[in-house]
Amino acid sequence: MTYEQTLDYLYNQLPVFQQIGAKAYKPGLQNSEALDRYFGYPHRKFKTIHIAGTNGKGSTSHLLAAILQKSGYKTGLYTSPHLIDFRERIRVNGEMISQSYIINFTEKHIPKTKNIHPSFFELTMMMAFDYFAYCQVDVAIIETGLGGRLDSTNIISPDLAIITNISYDHMQFLGHTLPEIAREKAGIIKEGIPVIIGEADGEVRKVFIDKAKEIGAPILFAEEEHPIQDAHFTPEGKWVFESKLYPHLIGELGGFCQEKNAATVLTAIKVLSKIGYTLPQSAIYEGFAHVTTLTGLQGRWQKIQDNPTVICDTGHNTGGMQYIARQISSQTYDTLRIVIGMVNDKDINGVLALLPQNATYYFTQASIPRALPAHEMKTAALHFGLSGKTYNTVEEAYIHALEESRPNDFIFIGGSTFIVADLLKYLNRNS
Repeated sequence: MTYEQTLDYLYNQLPVFQQIGAKAYKPGLQNSEALDRYFGYPHRKFKTIHIAGTNGKGSTSHLLAAILQKSGYKTGLYTSPHLIDFRERIRVNGEMISQSYIINFTEKHIPKTKNIHPSFFELTMMMAFDYFAYCQVDVAIIETGLGGRLDSTNIISPDLAIITNISYDHMQFLGHTLPEIAREKAGIIKEGIPVIIGEADGEVRKVFIDKAKEIGAPILFAEEEHPIQDAHFTPEGKWVFESKLYPHLIGELGGFCQEKNAATVLTAIKVLSKIGYTLPQSAIYEGFAHVTTLTGLQGRWQKIQDNPTVICDTGHNTGGMQYIARQISSQTYDTLRIVIGMVNDKDINGVLALLPQNATYYFTQASIPRALPAHEMKTAALHFGLSGKTYNTVEEAYIHALEESRPNDFIFIGGSTFIVADLLKYLNRNS
């Protein structure tokens, strides 16, 4: 098979959550455990760090991977979903898994694992573990798909667990209250393994404290550690964090949410150093300053161009959009233009309620079956005083926004990871 034929086979023969949503979700670890046995427990051959949370998993995972890389560790990174190429999900020292490995893995193992009936996520997770073992990585950062307790990745025994935050997302699987969602995320907490909580208060905080106490896991709250004394933006749109240990630490990722993620990562560095990792100060500065180059991270308040300014961001729920809305409101522009679409199982109204009314909207839909039709997005938006036209594709919406813009306008593209994915694919084709 060619690489394209292999991907077509994986997408069409296995249930894929990003395509069909709930029908692809398989709660429980039975399949992962069966696959793990078949592959000879590959994740036991390297150290792991496990990361869960509603928002910020990707940024936190990539920042830690960049720092570990620059510290001399051969570092695996498993994240999802991808934006342009499936291979983005599985990286070693920033380099994507090879097409040939994916082809050979699929041809060799799919027939032998059919009786397990794995989902797309379960099999690709095991592909990552198998590849990391093959590459003899020192440590791999493993991001959960969704949830934690019943997430496929929860078969690992990591050196450190991180839960970034809790917000409303995937409620049909995880629960309809924040404490219920927190209990599912807390499922990655394991006996004797330190856990860091990025953000939590009230009942959510109590859920994590109770779980850690119940099973005997050391717990730290990044907000209580106060690793950052001050933070401000540079004119170039980067963060400058002031810390006792890392003064004038420049963060390449410019989203408002990155201050929280940075505090979580600095707390993780503290814990990892205590348990035997060697993380030189220079590696921490390099990791923060060059995370996108070192790991290939995209779509986090990413600037596409100037004059007009074009920004895209993968924030796709109320927890992420609250930061994006604040950051948009802080910009200076003549006209604000927003290209937006969402998937049909998100809190559409919750996100729309956060968006500014003083914008021209370009309602669109991503090229996946779960996409909310653009006309439905427009109808819902009218109830919040948001008006604009509909477009069948992200490419069409973006082109119209550009054509109608003047140099001092500001264009934002987002609402869904898959909207950003379609945008970046279009830009990649036309670069």
